[in-house]
Amino acid sequence: MMNISDVEPKNIIVEDLPTKSANEADTSTRCASCGIAEVDDIKLVPCDDCNLLKYCSDECQKQHKSHHEETCKERKAELRDEILFMQPESSHFGDCPICCLPLSIDPKKSALLSCCTKQICGGCALVNQNREIEGKLQRKCAFCRKYSPRTDEVNNEQFMKRIEANDPVAMCYMGGKKYIEGDFKSAFEYWTKATELGSVQAHYQLSIMYQLGQGVEIDKKKQVYHLEQAAIAGHAAARFNLGCMERDNRHAARAAKHFIIAAKLGCDESLESVKDLYKAGYVSKDDVAAALRGHQAAVDATKSPMRDEAAKLAIHPH
Repeated sequence: MMNISDVEPKNIIVEDLPTKSANEADTSTRCASCGIAEVDDIKLVPCDDCNLLKYCSDECQKQHKSHHEETCKERKAELRDEILFMQPESSHFGDCPICCLPLSIDPKKSALLSCCTKQICGGCALVNQNREIEGKLQRKCAFCRKYSPRTDEVNNEQFMKRIEANDPVAMCYMGGKKYIEGDFKSAFEYWTKATELGSVQAHYQLSIMYQLGQGVEIDKKKQVYHLEQAAIAGHAAARFNLGCMERDNRHAARAAKHFIIAAKLGCDESLESVKDLYKAGYVSKDDVAAALRGHQAAVDATKSPMRDEAAKLAIHPH
C-alpha cells in the first residue's frame, strides 16, 4: 500500500482574486473631493461624464474639477467611442410596416405616406395598386386605408395635421420642403424640433446646414455632433460622411471603422472606401471580407419578388 507521504506533490497554481486598491475602494464609497463616506443621510452622485468618481455635492465636484478633468475627458471620449462604433442592428429606415422586410437605404425604393407618415416599400405599393385596379376600388393608403388623392395640396394638408400632433417624421419632411424652397430659417426650425422628438434624418439634415452655413453659421462641432447622432441610429450616409472626415484628417483606423459599419448597412460608397483603404494598407483582408459579407447580407435582406417587380416598373408609393 502506498502511503500519502510517498506521493510526489504537484504544484498547484492559485490565482489571486482581483481586489480593489485602497484608493479605488475610497472612490467608490467616499466623495472624491472631501473624502466623506456614503451613509444613510449622505448620498454620493457619480460624475455625469465618466462615471469614475463620486461626489457628495456639486460644490465638491467643482473643487475637484482641476484634479479630475483630464482623466474625465479621456474616459468620456472612450465611452462615446464605444457607443459610436457599435454596429446598428439595422438602418434608420427600419422595416416596411406592411411586409416587415427591411427597407432599402436607397430612398428611391420607398417613400413617405402623407396621411400616416409611414414609409413603405415599392413592393407593397405595387400589390396595393394592383388590387385597386383589379377591383376597381377607390385609391386608399396601403397602410392606414385612408383615401389618398394625388394632389400636393392635400398631401401638404395631411402633413400639417401630423405636425400639429407633434409627428417628427412630418416635421422632418416639412423641413426638407422648406429647404428646397430656400427658406433655411424655417427648415432649421422644423429639423431642430424633429430632432428633439427623435428624428434621425433631421439630425443628418442639420449636419449639412452646419457644414454649408445655410441659415446658420458654419460650425464643425455641431456638424459632427449631428452626424454622430444620426450614425449611431443607423444612418448610413451620416456614417459615410464621418468616415470621409476621419480619412481626410488622416485618421485611417477610425475612418475604416465608420466605412465598415456603413458597408454592413448596405452602403455601396462605404464598401468601395473599405477597398480603397485595403489597397493603401490600412485595412486587413479579413476586414474587407467581413464588409463584403455584411454588405451583401444587408442588400439581400431588402429584396423580394414584388420589390424587384416594382423597381422594374418604377413604382413608388407616393
